Amino acid sequence: MSTRLKRDFGLSARIILSFIILGILYVLFLSVLHYLGIGYIPLAIIASAMILAQWYFSDKIVLWTSGAKIVSKDDYPKLHEIIERLASKNGIPKPKVTVVNTQVPNAFATGKSPKSSLVAVTSGILNLLDDDELEAVIGHELTHIRSRDILVLTLASVFSTVAWYLAQFGFFGGIQSRNRDSAGTTVIVIVVAVVTWIVSFLIIRAISRYREYAADRGGAAMTGNPDKLADALLKISGKMNNIPTKEIESVQKLNAFFIIPALSGNSIANLFSTHPPVEKRVAKLREMKTGMGQL
Repeated sequence: MSTRLKRDFGLSARIILSFIILGILYVLFLSVLHYLGIGYIPLAIIASAMILAQWYFSDKIVLWTSGAKIVSKDDYPKLHEIIERLASKNGIPKPKVTVVNTQVPNAFATGKSPKSSLVAVTSGILNLLDDDELEAVIGHELTHIRSRDILVLTLASVFSTVAWYLAQFGFFGGIQSRNRDSAGTTVIVIVVAVVTWIVSFLIIRAISRYREYAADRGGAAMTGNPDKLADALLKISGKMNNIPTKEIESVQKLNAFFIIPALSGNSIANLFSTHPPVEKRVAKLREMKTGMGQL
């Protein structure tokens, strides 16, 4: 029997608003290209290519970036069993099961839809958590899949990455160019790329903190054990300070997707974290122990 959660209108509103803003970014980007002299037919081709590329390859880019590997049931029977049981219980197609070989204890989910989704866990989290805590973390990730919030986050992250590289390309290209017209064009490209990156970053911020609270609630409802998710969050965040800095830095590009961002305790990046403070998440989960019927 599946677990039924009340629809989270706050999350739905944020997802819709994020798609609207992403649409505006597309129009802005294409308008600038047209201003720079690109015709309507090439623009239509570029727009179609961008949309199709983001739709078909965005989740694959995340998978490739993370270094996650699809694992078989023979190699990870317990992990497969937990994911399969929770997915079946909650009416979700079983996602692909992947493992990232890193000491950093973490997990994330990605995919365009529940049918094309995957759940990734690190070898570090498998070594750190007990079975009940791991189940709670998996419930959190399956909630992301069920609510489909991972799609907008994936698209915004890919768009942000493209804008970042475009700005770098424009900057270094502008330094090398002495042609006045070319330099003016370079400035326009850099400005648009920087604005696009900032807006994409703000979209990620706007939806990420709220969606983590929503996924915590959903994970608690799936497993009926909010305390175990709270324990898992504390274990993961506590372990981060013991992970070598080089290892932390190697996975920080996935922080928006992780259940807890890979940040050292004194890192200035904490100020710009896409996630709410662990202490607040734990406090809300502890409160839920006596109010599961309100989910």
